[in-house]
Amino acid sequence: MDIILKYFSDFTDAQIEQFRQLEPLYKHWNEQINVISRKDIDALYEKHVLHSLSIAVLCPFDDGTQVIDIGTGGGFPGIPLAIFFPEVEFVLVDSIGKKIKVVHEVAAAIGLKNVTTLHNRAEEIKGLHFDYAVSRAVAPLGDLWRWINPLIRRGQKSEELPNGLICLKGGDLTKEINESGLQKIVQAWTVHDVFPEPAFEEKYLIYVPKV
Repeated sequence: MDIILKYFSDFTDAQIEQFRQLEPLYKHWNEQINVISRKDIDALYEKHVLHSLSIAVLCPFDDGTQVIDIGTGGGFPGIPLAIFFPEVEFVLVDSIGKKIKVVHEVAAAIGLKNVTTLHNRAEEIKGLHFDYAVSRAVAPLGDLWRWINPLIRRGQKSEELPNGLICLKGGDLTKEINESGLQKIVQAWTVHDVFPEPAFEEKYLIYVPKV
């Protein structure tokens, strides 16, 4: 938890308490349903929560923004972002029912009122539209954009970036970006520039605008 407060100092007491509750909740659920790597569970706040919050630094969402988290897994980046932005609506989606169960239970336990969970495959979602999509290491960029593009509204709900996809990825992404066909519009930032922790070397924020 200290590493979160190292970089953020303007949380309310309620937000701090919600962040504090994440560790015991995830340790409890991880014993029943493995949603976080066992080698990472003790580094929850750095490798999962802080990593997720790099999106908040890149793109502070305005109140009333609607965000979909595709392939949320155990709730990342969606749960930390929902705590960070209590006036933003988040829909957290995963195709694996037991993971969505954990996300639902964690969100309910910490009192998140701005999170909805959805058990579905991204490519099968119909009739819903959002301002932004977020994801973390879910699928190749080209596939992710093909699934997400029809769900994103045109416009700009943040002063920083027009509506689009913001995803967290790692490693050498040159081939993946080139194969996506998005190389002319994609933008990339290193997470290590946002949070200079060793764990974030070769971790990237990738942004694709809705055009």
